[in-house]
Amino acid sequence: MSDSIKKYAEMYEKKLEEKMISKGFGEIDSHDEEHVMKVVCKHFDLELTDTWSSDCDHYIYEESTADGYTVYVSLHDDNANVCISENIFYYDNDLANEFQQAIYDNDHGDVKIYLSMLHDGEYWIDDALRDIYIELVDLYTDMCKDELTDEGWEELADPSKEPSIDMLNLIANNE
Repeated sequence: MSDSIKKYAEMYEKKLEEKMISKGFGEIDSHDEEHVMKVVCKHFDLELTDTWSSDCDHYIYEESTADGYTVYVSLHDDNANVCISENIFYYDNDLANEFQQAIYDNDHGDVKIYLSMLHDGEYWIDDALRDIYIELVDLYTDMCKDELTDEGWEELADPSKEPSIDMLNLIANNE
């Protein structure tokens, strides 16, 4: 690959990263769990809370059985009857899917989800948010690439593909 093609590819990647950072999806921030939560919540216009209120759109919380075992409840309505086969979970590893589904089901803006264990360092909350974040990275990467295309940039999908003469002139003028 020629030096000019390498330089063009580097410039394209730099521009793409700048756009991703401006939208909250930079590489460095992607490793910060708090940032990931913030970005997912912003995208879905979502509030996560560990304060019980009747105005939440979904509830995920811990309960104890009569004989002292911990179970987990996932409901769309705090006044709904609990259906053991649909709303009760014995293991917390199933809660990540419930949480993700609650986010997707309530993707209509101004949504509040109650998680009793929000600040307890539960791995499944971070895992669910991370999975959604990764999907959003793919979505925003495509959006940013489209924006770069609209600005006249061409992505080099194939390393052997040469950029257009206009792109080579752009590189030459920016040196």
